[in-house]
Amino acid sequence: MTYVVTENCIRCKFMDCVEVCPVDCFYAGENFLVINPDECIDCGVCEPECPAEAIFPDSDDRATAWAELNASYSTKWPNITRKGTAPADAEEWKDKPNKADLLSPEPHKG
Repeated sequence: MTYVVTENCIRCKFMDCVEVCPVDCFYAGENFLVINPDECIDCGVCEPECPAEAIFPDSDDRATAWAELNASYSTKWPNITRKGTAPADAEEWKDKPNKADLLSPEPHKG
């Protein structure tokens, strides 16, 4: 089992999960985070830390559609090991549904 970041993270990118990860398995895109499934140790400490409630175990049906995307982007985006600053409008996007089309394929900058 591994954990998966899902659609709720898009345009929120709070990064609280990054701060608690003991193995640094998070990777950052421009407006989304992903977890590398080969690095995740299934500890689950990231899940309750996510203000957007965007992280689920891969056994959860809500994670299924996002597992492959996490695996793919974790090989393309830079590793992130510290909590950064969330977007200024993150709270506005936190509970909005249907954000998949807003996912940027661009890596995190800065």
